[in-house]
Amino acid sequence: MYSIGEFIVHPGQGVCKVEGVVEEPIAVYQLTPIGQRHPMRISFPLASEDKLRPVLTRDEAMEIIDQYPSMQLDDYVGRSNALEEEHFRHKIRNGSCRDSVRIVKTFRHRIAETRARNKKPPVVYERILKQASDRSLEELAIALDSTPDGVRMLFEQEIDASQN
Repeated sequence: MYSIGEFIVHPGQGVCKVEGVVEEPIAVYQLTPIGQRHPMRISFPLASEDKLRPVLTRDEAMEIIDQYPSMQLDDYVGRSNALEEEHFRHKIRNGSCRDSVRIVKTFRHRIAETRARNKKPPVVYERILKQASDRSLEELAIALDSTPDGVRMLFEQEIDASQN
């Protein structure tokens, strides 16, 4: 069971803060999503607690950032953009923060490759990139007691260091 004040990752809402636990009529967590413009408190049944996961530790977050330059791209290719989007959305919702960071790297690469061929990348690429980026930056920011912009700078520093 998660404690009041603890940060957890909800599959649909991303990082949430546990605000309370209500026992009646059924046991539910009262969660407030972090990083949304107009966050609304949501209820999540304790019976489905296995779908929630704790936020990364500081060490795990730093390990992901340190490994980013050497992280492998995700090689999944669907028969259509819609199938790819479904696959990656599922991975963002149900995977780890590392999965989301890997998706960010994959779609940055795919977008750059497309632009290098003087083509416009599919809108779905931008959408997947934004979802994965928002989800991973939120979680890493909480783990590192930072902001999403601060985490973005850490990634940039790591990339620069690996290129030199």
